[in-house]
Amino acid sequence: MPTAIAVTSADLVLPPTDHQTPTAALLPPPDAQPLDAAVADAQVLVEQHGHLLVLYPSSLPAAHERRLHTVRSLMESDRIALLKSDLPPLGLAVLVRQLRQLSVCDVSPGVLASAARLLSHYVYAGALLHSVARLDRLPVDLGSHARSWMPGAQFAVLANPTPRLVRIGGAEAELPGPQFATSLLVARGQSTATWVTDALAPAWRVGELAEAGPPESSPGWWGTPKLVEFAAYLPDLSMLYRLVASVRREVCSWCGADLIGDRCGFCAAPVPGAAEEDPRRTPAPAAASGARLVPAPGRRALTRGVRQGPG
Repeated sequence: MPTAIAVTSADLVLPPTDHQTPTAALLPPPDAQPLDAAVADAQVLVEQHGHLLVLYPSSLPAAHERRLHTVRSLMESDRIALLKSDLPPLGLAVLVRQLRQLSVCDVSPGVLASAARLLSHYVYAGALLHSVARLDRLPVDLGSHARSWMPGAQFAVLANPTPRLVRIGGAEAELPGPQFATSLLVARGQSTATWVTDALAPAWRVGELAEAGPPESSPGWWGTPKLVEFAAYLPDLSMLYRLVASVRREVCSWCGADLIGDRCGFCAAPVPGAAEEDPRRTPAPAAASGARLVPAPGRRALTRGVRQGPG
C-alpha cells in the first residue's frame, strides 16, 4: 500500500492527473471531530498504509495544529510525520498532489516525508492581487501599501520560492520565473483580471495551463478575496521521481528513517555533522533527469524506476 497522505482541509486535495494517483485523507479541526474519533481515524490510516504524512499550512489555527500533535502523542507512533509548509494555499495543494503521485513509486516513507521540503522549492506560487493593504505574510513596502488605495491598482506577488512584488503596469511588471519546463495552475477568486493567463503564462513559457477552484483559505492568506492565485510546478511524475532519487540518502540517527536533505521528516532530527544547507542547492530538475528540459508539449515521459500503481 502507498504511504498515506493527509491534509487539514478539503481544498488542499486537487483532482488527480491520472488514474494511479491516490486521494488524501482529511483530518478535521477539533470543533468538527471529537478527539477519540480523530485518534481512531489516524490509527486506521497507519494500520492500512504503514505510515502517515500530514501536510498543513503554517497559517493553520493553533487549535487545529495542537490537535495534530495530540493525536500523534496519544498514538505514541513514530510513523506519523507532521509537515508544516509556508506555501500559499494553491501552491501547497500542488505539493500535496506531487507527494500523492510519488507515494505509488518506489520511495520510502522517510524519503517521501523529507521530499516535501525539497519539492516545495520547485513550486512557483503567487497571486495577482487588487490590494496588498492587508497582505502580512510577505514584505510589502509603504509605497505599495499606498498604491493599494488607488482605483484599478493590481499587483503581481510571488510568494515562493523567492518573495517578489511588482505593480502591474509599472516599469518592472515581471516576476522571475522557473528556468525549467512547468505547468501552470490558476485559481480565480473575486477577480476577472487576465494578466496571469495573458502575460505571465507566456512569459514563463508554461507547457500547460489549467484552472482549479479557489481554495477557501486563499482570501485569508493573501489578505483579499479579489485575487487570481497561481502555481507553476513540475508536472511529470518521472521528473519528480528522478529529482528525489538524485539526492543522497541518509539514515536518521534518532528514528532510523531514510531521508534526504539535512533533517528527518518524521522526528525533525538533523543529520549529525551536516551543516545547514539551502534545499535549493540540490540538483536542478534538468541535472537530476540527465536530460535537457523543453516545453511541456515536446517532453517525453521517462518512467524508468516508477512503480505502477493499481489501475
